[in-house]
Amino acid sequence: MRTLRKVHLYLGCFFAPLLLFYLSTGWYQTLHPNRNKGLGEKGDWVTSLRSVHVDQVYPSEQAVSYSPRLYRVLVVIMCVSLLLTLAIGVYLAFRTSRKQWPVWLSIALGFLIPILLLRLGQHR
Repeated sequence: MRTLRKVHLYLGCFFAPLLLFYLSTGWYQTLHPNRNKGLGEKGDWVTSLRSVHVDQVYPSEQAVSYSPRLYRVLVVIMCVSLLLTLAIGVYLAFRTSRKQWPVWLSIALGFLIPILLLRLGQHR
């Protein structure tokens, strides 16, 4: 249990800045869906950050071409680590909670509320 907590802690802390970046740029894109469509198009700083989020490149006037391979590897590692951290967090929630029904209810609502909101947003 102690090892799992440490893994959970260190993975969460290591990837927190990158997750915060993706969360904030994804949030911005959700509210402002219009964006430049070219790979690595130079614009203001917001456009540059959107390009990192979507294309995995940071636009630069000095760059002749881009290879996002290394950055994509980091993002895949981040995603796998986030899944692992989430699984450890849920496991710890069950192991440390006296009552398990609030954990089950939270998980169920975490699935159902987004589905409900998406369905409510559909116009037929």
